[in-house]
Amino acid sequence: MSNEKTKKQKSVASRRKFLAGAAASAAGAATLGFPMINASAATTMRFQSTWPTKDIFHEYALDFAKKVNEMSGGKLKIDVLPAGAVVKAFDLIDAVNKGTLDGGHGVSAYWYGKNSAYSLFGTGPSFGMDANALLAWVEYGGGKELYQELQHQIMKFDVQGFLYGPMPTQPLGWFKKQVKSPADLKNLKYRTVGLSVDVFKELGASVVALPGGEIVPALDRGVIEAAEFNNASSDRLLGFPDVSKICMLQSYHQPLEIFEILFNKKKYDALPTELKAIIRYAAQASSADMSWKAIDRYSQDYVEMQTKQGVKFFKTPESILKAQLAAWDKVVAAKSKDNAFFGKVLASQKKFAERAVKWAQDTIVNPDLAAAHYFGKKKA
Repeated sequence: MSNEKTKKQKSVASRRKFLAGAAASAAGAATLGFPMINASAATTMRFQSTWPTKDIFHEYALDFAKKVNEMSGGKLKIDVLPAGAVVKAFDLIDAVNKGTLDGGHGVSAYWYGKNSAYSLFGTGPSFGMDANALLAWVEYGGGKELYQELQHQIMKFDVQGFLYGPMPTQPLGWFKKQVKSPADLKNLKYRTVGLSVDVFKELGASVVALPGGEIVPALDRGVIEAAEFNNASSDRLLGFPDVSKICMLQSYHQPLEIFEILFNKKKYDALPTELKAIIRYAAQASSADMSWKAIDRYSQDYVEMQTKQGVKFFKTPESILKAQLAAWDKVVAAKSKDNAFFGKVLASQKKFAERAVKWAQDTIVNPDLAAAHYFGKKKA
């Protein structure tokens, strides 16, 4: 065998040995290295909701976390605790701001005591808009920018917030007897939150602000005489039918509401771009999902409270609705005078509502005629 042929064979064997070693190294990296990268990249965030475990609102918080956890493929995990697990419901934003909690789930009206403008992001007069229209203002009408201005520039909070989750009109509330006129609200010890505190004070009620989990016990003990919370499912789960059999439906005190998801801003800013996108789009997906779930669950509980628990539902008289609108005029005028930013947010909402509400009125057919045609039932 020639020296040249021997050199070629040695060279081929050497290359094969090198390639085999490289392949083995790559296989080892795939087996050992990839899980290590995943583990080091994984982030866990501790959240708290402002709702009791049994409330459907806490379920909505869990639904949002589940979407984020699944879409991130394990790179981000949000663990959600119920109200009171770390801090009281009304202390949530302070805990997130300080980093005691990484985030939370609630409504911006809960921070009304810090700045009255917070309540406009869900519990204001709304000018005839429903919750989806208010979210349209948030996303496309300048609301998001005003919300961030309030959080970061005015309040100096180190939080990143997302507004989502359209809620329907809330009942006037649960009473010991049917309410027939504005006079029935005079001096009534009544629970509500946000700007509707001022609306009911204007109507002559004696108002108490309580978080969700404390309302029914307060009603049972007589600390309050009447209360509103939110919807048929929440009200039923919280135990309202156990302490009252009269619920008045439809009201302008909270014609709509939306949820708020909060993150500690330092923790949020430290996340990679793709995880921030997952959070943003999970909030949008949760908006749709919760509105579908709400229609299903609220309608079931509405019927079952009547058929199984003896609850009687009454439509709020028009005289009370008109009195509420007149009260709103006085409340927002006073708040705008005291708080320039409140007036700025209010003006933005009203400008958007002027065309959005007119479009809805002219475009969306009233369901009453169809309901009467198909089901032959009167409205509540």
